This record gives sequence, structure tokens and C-alpha cells, in this order.
Amino acid sequence: MIGLFRENVKIAMGSIRTQLLRTILTVVIIAFGIMALVGILTVVSAIEYNLNSSFASMGSNTFTINQYESRNRSSGGGEIEKINPIISYPEAKAFKEKFHFPLTQTSLSFMATSNAEVKFENQKTDPEITVFGIDEFYLPNTGVEVAQGRNFNSFDISNNVYSCIVGSDFASKGLLKDTNPIDKIISIRGAKFKVIGVLKEQGSTFGNSKDLRIMIPIQVARSMFSAPNINYSVNAMVMKKEMLDEAIDNAITTMRKVRKLNPVEDNNFGISRSDDLIHRIAEMTGFLTKAAWVMGIITILGSSIALMNIMVVSVTERTREIGVRKALGAKKKTIAFQFFIETLTIGQMGGFFGTVFGILAGFFICLFANWDFVIPWGAIVAAFITSFIVALVSGLYPAIKAANLDPIEALRYE
Repeated sequence: MIGLFRENVKIAMGSIRTQLLRTILTVVIIAFGIMALVGILTVVSAIEYNLNSSFASMGSNTFTINQYESRNRSSGGGEIEKINPIISYPEAKAFKEKFHFPLTQTSLSFMATSNAEVKFENQKTDPEITVFGIDEFYLPNTGVEVAQGRNFNSFDISNNVYSCIVGSDFASKGLLKDTNPIDKIISIRGAKFKVIGVLKEQGSTFGNSKDLRIMIPIQVARSMFSAPNINYSVNAMVMKKEMLDEAIDNAITTMRKVRKLNPVEDNNFGISRSDDLIHRIAEMTGFLTKAAWVMGIITILGSSIALMNIMVVSVTERTREIGVRKALGAKKKTIAFQFFIETLTIGQMGGFFGTVFGILAGFFICLFANWDFVIPWGAIVAAFITSFIVALVSGLYPAIKAANLDPIEALRYE
């Protein structure tokens, strides 16, 4: 059996060499279909990995209270859009004072500005630096780590110390790249701040760099940036994950009391759980994966038709050869097996090249988008299985046609 298999592979390779141009075109068509499938699945895997990495650092035991638009409601055939009011500082502070759920720490924060200019000695940045006002619990609650130095402590926050924590770009390629950033003095809007920490590199999300940020104590930020209608965020972390649902229920009750809502009124604020974000990402990437399969299958369908066509033509052109083999005693299954192996060889060649080029396409897209590249093992397995099925389906009819040829008529074929 093994010897027969080897012989059929040799015959298949010989036939491929004699019809090289046609075979190359068929392989290219199959490879293009597989490349489209693998390339899309590779990009989807990279998107899923990078988004999960961005949100997984927050842990699955945190939640955030912030302003959100409520769902549209229909009234009299029309839709009325209701906008939730912002969370003001008095409301955020009142929530933190009243929310006393066990094993939970709460932080307050707000974005003071997104276009600050920062100076160090005789150098300055473009006015593109984002400044956040935070407290001592903000970094652990949001999963942000300090690479150098330290986080704020309760003394820094309660005494409004003019110190700051800077993003990684300041230390690696910004104002402080040629020096030890810790204890250096930088200037924001004329105010002097001592650098006490450097954040771990976080990269970009949707084009917005997270490494060009500066964190300062919340009260200091409020005194320097007094824009109207500032929206505050409340982040809470529960030490035990199994207590998260109960903590969220308690937080909703507390926030409703802060906003003095009647029992019949809906919440006019939103709560988002960190694990909800991860679930939403999984849903989105699942949809993208399905879309990739649909587009890939449509392309691969064309590839299978092309492969079947070349094999049918091959059977027609080699009718006399088939007649000779049958006259010499070759059985139907031997002839069918020969053409099936030939089809399978072409299909696997297309699958191999399509997989390689699909992974390369996904790699360059990830490189261009500044995403971490993930080897898509699932896509690789799917590609080889798909190319095998394509070869199996495409080779079935030509193999049966070749096996059923009448040897006498085949020998008379010119």
C-alpha cells in the first residue's frame, strides 16, 4: 500500500511538471483563497489578543461608574434620546464617602486636559500631553503599573503635594530620555512638579498614545484646570472576585442615593465591569471570525471549481494513458487513487503557500498597526483542513470519471 502511494505521488508530480503553467495558476488560485482566510484570521487573532491585553490588566474584579447615554426609548412612534448628567466632583466625593463595601477600594479621577505643554530645563513638548488628576488608588484600580519610582500615597494626595507620575515616553524618548527621571522637576502651566514615578509602557489604543500622560494629585489638578462641566470617573476594585456582583449592587444603591433618585426612576449613570469589556471583545472578534470564514469560503469555492476544472481537463487529455494502464491490469480504484493523489498534491501545495503568505500578510498588517503579532495556530490548522477538503471535493468527480473510462474506447482516443 505504501509502495502504491509513493508510485502515485511520483506519477502526480510528473503530471504536474508536464502541465506546469496550468498547475501554477491553479495553485495560485487556491493559495489566494487560503491566504485571504488565514490573513483575516491572523489579524482577528491579533486584534483579540491586543484588546484583551489592554483590558485584562484591569483584572476581572473592577468596575467603573461614569456618565453614559441611556438606551433610546420610543415614545409615540418616535425616539427620545436621554443624556445622562455628568458626574460632578461633589457627587463623586459623596459616593466615595458613602460607599463602604467590605474589601473594596475606590478611586476618583478626571482628565484635566489633553493639550498641555510640559517643560524641562530649556526644552518643552508640543501641546499634546494629557494630564489626569488622580488619587492614590487610581493606578492599582485600573491595572496601570509603575516601572520606576513609586505611586502616590495618601500623604501626597491629602497634602496636595506638587509631584507627578509621567508616561514611559518621557523617560524613553521625551524630555527626560538622557537622564534619570526620578526627582527631576518639570513645569506644567508654570507650576513645578517633582517626578516621583514613571509608568510602564502601555502603547496606543485606537491611535491615542497612553505613554504621553502625566498623573498629578486630583486636588492640584482641580485648582489648575477649572473648566466647566468636568466629568469625573469612579473606579472601584473588589479584593475578592466572588463579591463583585454584590459590590456592584451596593454601588448602584449608593449612587442612586447620591443623586436622590426616586425608586421608580431609572439610573441616570452607567456602570461598566471589566469582565463585561472582555466579553464584548470576544463577541466582536467572534463576529469578525465568522465574517472571515464567509469571505474565505467564497474565495475558496472559486479555487475548488478551478481545481476541479484542471483535473477534468487532465483526465480528458490523458485518456489514452488511462486506457494503457487499464489494459495492463490497473484496477478502477488504482486509477481513481492516482488522480485523487494528484488533486490532493495540488491542493496541499496551494494550502501551504496560502498559509505562508496569509501569515506574512497578517504580520505586516500587525507591524503597520503597531500590534503584537500572535501566531494563529487555529488559522493554520483551519487552512490545511480547508485545503484538504477542497482537494477531496474537487478531486472526487475527475477521479471517478477516470476510473470509469472504458479501456477499449480509451485506447482508441486520439
